[in-house]
Amino acid sequence: MKLLLGWVLIIAALALLLPWGLRYLPAAYNPFAPLSVSDPPTLITRYKLKRLVDDPAACMAVLERARAAGFVTFSTATPVTGNCPLPAPVRIQRFAGVALSSSFLSSCAMAVSSTMFVMEAKTLTAQSPLNSPLVQIDHLGSYACRNVYHRAQGRLSEHATAEAWDLAAFRLQNGERLSVLDNWQRPAEKAALLRQLNLAGCDYFGNALGPDYNAAHANHFHFGMRGFGLCSVPGR
Repeated sequence: MKLLLGWVLIIAALALLLPWGLRYLPAAYNPFAPLSVSDPPTLITRYKLKRLVDDPAACMAVLERARAAGFVTFSTATPVTGNCPLPAPVRIQRFAGVALSSSFLSSCAMAVSSTMFVMEAKTLTAQSPLNSPLVQIDHLGSYACRNVYHRAQGRLSEHATAEAWDLAAFRLQNGERLSVLDNWQRPAEKAALLRQLNLAGCDYFGNALGPDYNAAHANHFHFGMRGFGLCSVPGR
Protein backbone atom coordinates (compact mmCIF):
# COMPACT_ATOMS: atom_id res chain seq x y z
CA MET A 1 0.00 0.00 0.00
CA LYS A 2 2.83 2.39 0.88
CA LEU A 3 4.55 1.56 -2.42
CA LEU A 4 1.37 2.32 -4.38
CA LEU A 5 0.92 5.59 -2.52
CA GLY A 6 4.51 6.51 -3.32
CA TRP A 7 3.98 5.97 -7.05
CA VAL A 8 0.77 8.00 -6.95
CA LEU A 9 2.62 10.90 -5.32
CA ILE A 10 5.46 10.69 -7.87
CA ILE A 11 3.04 10.71 -10.81
CA ALA A 12 1.11 13.61 -9.30
CA ALA A 13 4.33 15.58 -8.81
CA LEU A 14 5.41 14.94 -12.41
CA ALA A 15 2.00 16.05 -13.68
CA LEU A 16 2.33 19.31 -11.75
CA LEU A 17 5.89 19.92 -12.93
CA LEU A 18 5.25 19.10 -16.61
CA PRO A 19 3.76 22.50 -17.62
CA TRP A 20 6.64 24.29 -15.87
CA GLY A 21 9.21 22.09 -17.60
CA LEU A 22 7.68 22.57 -21.05
CA ARG A 23 7.76 26.35 -20.61
CA TYR A 24 11.57 26.32 -20.44
CA LEU A 25 12.17 23.48 -22.90
CA PRO A 26 13.55 24.64 -26.29
CA ALA A 27 10.85 24.38 -28.97
CA ALA A 28 12.92 21.89 -30.98
CA TYR A 29 12.81 19.45 -28.04
CA ASN A 30 9.22 20.13 -27.01
CA PRO A 31 6.93 17.50 -28.57
CA PHE A 32 3.96 19.89 -28.32
CA ALA A 33 5.66 22.86 -30.05
CA PRO A 34 5.17 23.37 -33.82
CA LEU A 35 7.87 21.93 -36.07
CA SER A 36 10.41 24.22 -37.73
CA VAL A 37 12.40 23.02 -40.74
CA SER A 38 15.55 24.22 -38.97
CA ASP A 39 14.98 21.84 -36.03
CA PRO A 40 17.83 19.34 -35.44
CA PRO A 41 17.30 15.68 -36.44
CA THR A 42 16.13 14.18 -33.15
CA LEU A 43 13.50 11.60 -32.24
CA ILE A 44 11.23 14.51 -31.29
CA THR A 45 11.66 15.96 -34.79
CA ARG A 46 10.83 12.62 -36.38
CA TYR A 47 7.74 12.34 -34.19
CA LYS A 48 6.60 15.80 -35.31
CA LEU A 49 7.21 14.92 -38.96
CA LYS A 50 5.06 11.79 -38.65
CA ARG A 51 2.24 13.82 -37.09
CA LEU A 52 2.17 16.16 -40.10
CA VAL A 53 1.10 13.29 -42.38
CA ASP A 54 -2.32 13.24 -40.69
CA ASP A 55 -2.64 16.99 -40.08
CA PRO A 56 -2.75 18.82 -43.45
CA ALA A 57 -3.44 22.25 -41.92
CA ALA A 58 -0.50 22.05 -39.51
CA CYS A 59 1.71 20.70 -42.29
CA MET A 60 0.89 23.55 -44.65
CA ALA A 61 1.58 26.05 -41.88
CA VAL A 62 5.08 24.59 -41.45
CA LEU A 63 5.68 24.64 -45.20
CA GLU A 64 4.44 28.22 -45.55
CA ARG A 65 6.82 29.33 -42.78
CA ALA A 66 9.66 27.53 -44.54
CA ARG A 67 8.84 29.34 -47.79
CA ALA A 68 8.68 32.71 -46.03
CA ALA A 69 12.13 32.03 -44.56
CA GLY A 70 13.52 31.21 -48.02
CA PHE A 71 14.15 27.50 -47.43
CA VAL A 72 11.90 26.22 -50.23
CA THR A 73 10.07 27.51 -53.29
CA PHE A 74 6.79 25.82 -54.14
CA SER A 75 3.33 26.42 -55.56
CA THR A 76 0.01 24.78 -54.81
CA ALA A 77 -0.88 22.31 -57.55
CA THR A 78 -4.19 21.22 -59.04
CA PRO A 79 -5.68 18.29 -57.10
CA VAL A 80 -5.40 14.94 -58.87
CA THR A 81 -8.36 12.55 -59.15
CA GLY A 82 -8.60 8.97 -60.37
CA ASN A 83 -6.96 5.81 -59.10
CA CYS A 84 -4.18 7.70 -57.32
CA PRO A 85 -5.77 10.90 -56.02
CA LEU A 86 -3.80 13.79 -54.57
CA PRO A 87 -6.22 16.08 -52.71
CA ALA A 88 -3.73 18.85 -51.90
CA PRO A 89 -0.41 18.47 -53.72
CA VAL A 90 2.32 21.07 -53.96
CA ARG A 91 4.89 21.50 -56.70
CA ILE A 92 8.45 21.96 -55.46
CA GLN A 93 10.51 24.23 -57.71
CA ARG A 94 13.74 24.53 -55.73
CA PHE A 95 15.26 24.67 -52.28
CA ALA A 96 17.41 27.42 -50.76
CA GLY A 97 20.51 27.59 -52.96
CA VAL A 98 19.76 24.18 -54.47
CA ALA A 99 18.25 23.79 -57.94
CA LEU A 100 16.40 20.71 -59.19
CA SER A 101 16.74 18.87 -62.49
CA SER A 102 12.98 19.44 -62.73
CA SER A 103 10.15 20.46 -60.42
CA PHE A 104 8.15 17.67 -58.79
CA LEU A 105 4.75 17.02 -57.23
CA SER A 106 4.77 16.26 -53.54
CA SER A 107 2.50 15.73 -50.60
CA CYS A 108 2.88 18.41 -47.95
CA ALA A 109 4.59 16.11 -45.45
CA MET A 110 7.01 14.90 -48.11
CA ALA A 111 7.82 18.50 -49.00
CA VAL A 112 8.65 19.35 -45.38
CA SER A 113 10.89 16.29 -44.96
CA SER A 114 12.60 16.99 -48.28
CA THR A 115 13.29 20.59 -47.29
CA MET A 116 14.91 19.48 -44.05
CA PHE A 117 16.98 16.82 -45.82
CA VAL A 118 18.29 19.26 -48.44
CA MET A 119 19.34 21.70 -45.73
CA GLU A 120 21.29 18.89 -44.05
CA ALA A 121 22.75 17.80 -47.40
CA LYS A 122 24.09 21.31 -48.03
CA THR A 123 25.94 21.21 -44.73
CA LEU A 124 27.33 17.71 -45.32
CA THR A 125 28.66 18.50 -48.79
CA ALA A 126 30.24 21.79 -47.71
CA GLN A 127 31.99 20.12 -44.76
CA SER A 128 33.11 17.01 -46.66
CA PRO A 129 36.64 16.48 -48.08
CA LEU A 130 35.22 17.61 -51.43
CA ASN A 131 34.76 21.00 -49.72
CA SER A 132 32.00 22.30 -51.95
CA PRO A 133 28.31 22.99 -51.24
CA LEU A 134 25.42 21.27 -52.95
CA VAL A 135 23.91 23.32 -55.79
CA GLN A 136 21.63 20.87 -57.64
CA ILE A 137 19.86 17.55 -57.19
CA ASP A 138 19.16 15.35 -60.21
CA HIS A 139 16.12 13.25 -59.44
CA LEU A 140 13.81 10.68 -61.03
CA GLY A 141 10.58 12.16 -59.75
CA SER A 142 8.05 11.66 -57.01
CA TYR A 143 4.45 11.10 -58.15
CA ALA A 144 3.64 8.02 -60.23
CA CYS A 145 0.36 6.11 -60.16
CA ARG A 146 1.68 2.56 -59.86
CA ASN A 147 2.16 -0.41 -57.57
CA VAL A 148 5.40 -1.20 -55.74
CA TYR A 149 8.13 -2.18 -58.26
CA HIS A 150 5.62 -1.65 -61.10
CA ARG A 151 4.00 -5.01 -60.31
CA ALA A 152 0.63 -5.79 -61.89
CA GLN A 153 -0.74 -6.86 -58.50
CA GLY A 154 0.11 -5.65 -55.02
CA ARG A 155 -0.02 -2.59 -52.86
CA LEU A 156 0.31 0.92 -54.20
CA SER A 157 3.75 2.47 -54.15
CA GLU A 158 4.49 5.51 -52.00
CA HIS A 159 4.91 7.27 -55.33
CA ALA A 160 1.17 6.84 -55.92
CA THR A 161 0.51 9.35 -53.14
CA ALA A 162 3.51 11.60 -53.90
CA GLU A 163 5.07 10.49 -50.62
CA ALA A 164 8.37 9.29 -52.07
CA TRP A 165 11.24 10.99 -53.89
CA ASP A 166 13.95 9.26 -55.94
CA LEU A 167 17.32 11.04 -56.03
CA ALA A 168 19.90 10.01 -58.64
CA ALA A 169 22.78 12.48 -58.28
CA PHE A 170 24.09 15.50 -56.39
CA ARG A 171 25.93 18.35 -58.13
CA LEU A 172 28.40 20.49 -56.20
CA GLN A 173 29.46 24.08 -56.74
CA ASN A 174 32.95 23.02 -57.86
CA GLY A 175 31.48 21.03 -60.77
CA GLU A 176 31.71 17.59 -59.18
CA ARG A 177 28.74 15.27 -59.70
CA LEU A 178 28.01 12.46 -57.26
CA SER A 179 26.05 9.75 -59.05
CA VAL A 180 24.42 7.03 -56.98
CA LEU A 181 24.89 4.57 -59.86
CA ASP A 182 28.51 5.45 -60.68
CA ASN A 183 29.96 6.55 -57.35
CA TRP A 184 28.37 4.40 -54.64
CA GLN A 185 31.58 2.32 -54.47
CA ARG A 186 34.23 4.66 -55.89
CA PRO A 187 36.12 6.93 -55.82
CA ALA A 188 36.42 6.79 -52.04
CA GLU A 189 35.62 10.44 -51.25
CA LYS A 190 32.48 10.47 -53.38
CA ALA A 191 31.36 7.08 -52.07
CA ALA A 192 31.79 8.18 -48.46
CA LEU A 193 29.78 11.36 -49.04
CA LEU A 194 26.98 9.48 -50.82
CA ARG A 195 26.72 7.13 -47.85
CA GLN A 196 26.54 10.12 -45.51
CA LEU A 197 23.74 11.60 -47.60
CA ASN A 198 21.82 8.31 -47.63
CA LEU A 199 22.29 8.06 -43.87
CA ALA A 200 20.99 11.63 -43.42
CA GLY A 201 17.78 10.60 -45.16
CA CYS A 202 17.11 8.17 -42.31
CA ASP A 203 16.62 11.14 -39.97
CA TYR A 204 13.90 12.86 -42.00
CA PHE A 205 11.97 10.11 -43.80
CA GLY A 206 10.14 6.98 -42.72
CA ASN A 207 12.39 4.97 -45.04
CA ALA A 208 15.65 5.74 -46.84
CA LEU A 209 16.70 3.09 -49.36
CA GLY A 210 19.70 2.89 -51.67
CA PRO A 211 22.00 0.48 -53.51
CA ASP A 212 22.59 -1.60 -50.37
CA TYR A 213 18.85 -2.36 -50.17
CA ASN A 214 18.41 -4.18 -53.49
CA ALA A 215 19.26 -4.02 -57.18
CA ALA A 216 16.15 -1.96 -57.95
CA HIS A 217 17.76 0.94 -56.07
CA ALA A 218 21.21 0.68 -57.65
CA ASN A 219 20.85 4.04 -59.39
CA HIS A 220 18.97 6.14 -56.84
CA PHE A 221 18.07 6.86 -53.23
CA HIS A 222 14.41 6.28 -52.44
CA PHE A 223 13.20 8.51 -49.62
CA GLY A 224 9.63 7.77 -48.50
CA MET A 225 7.22 8.61 -45.71
CA ARG A 226 6.07 5.10 -44.76
CA GLY A 227 7.50 3.48 -41.66
CA PHE A 228 9.71 4.95 -38.97
CA GLY A 229 13.42 4.61 -39.60
CA LEU A 230 13.69 1.83 -42.22
CA CYS A 231 17.19 2.47 -43.49
CA SER A 232 19.35 0.53 -45.96
CA VAL A 233 22.62 2.01 -44.66
CA PRO A 234 24.64 -0.54 -42.62
CA GLY A 235 24.58 0.21 -38.92
CA ARG A 236 21.08 1.71 -38.89
